[in-house]
Amino acid sequence: MSVELNHTIVHSRDNRESAEFLAHVLGLEVGAEWGPFVPVETANKVTLDFATLPAESIVIQHYAFLVSDEEFDAAFERIKQAGITYFADPHRRQPGEINHHHGGRGLYFMDPAGHIMEIITAPYTFPAP
Repeated sequence: MSVELNHTIVHSRDNRESAEFLAHVLGLEVGAEWGPFVPVETANKVTLDFATLPAESIVIQHYAFLVSDEEFDAAFERIKQAGITYFADPHRRQPGEINHHHGGRGLYFMDPAGHIMEIITAPYTFPAP
């Protein structure tokens, strides 16, 4: 059997709010709550299990999602329609812009807990082209 990522726990101030936020932006479904988790499953069957923690316990993480050009366009439109601030860079120095790294398009936005979310249309390759 090959090694695959199955799930990860995403700390949030409100598990349902964060799961619904990400699912809306990416055009995914929120799964049924089980125990302390509200899951969002990606197309490759990796589940992000959102768990509520006190705000001071949340360590900000980065989550990147590889999407098709069509999915990028749809997510980008939902981001703009919702008034979500987005950036071309993870340091948030280029607000209102997207990037064109690695021959694709990408952008960063923050989720309700402050995690740095990224959508990209081309996987990163190193060294960069």
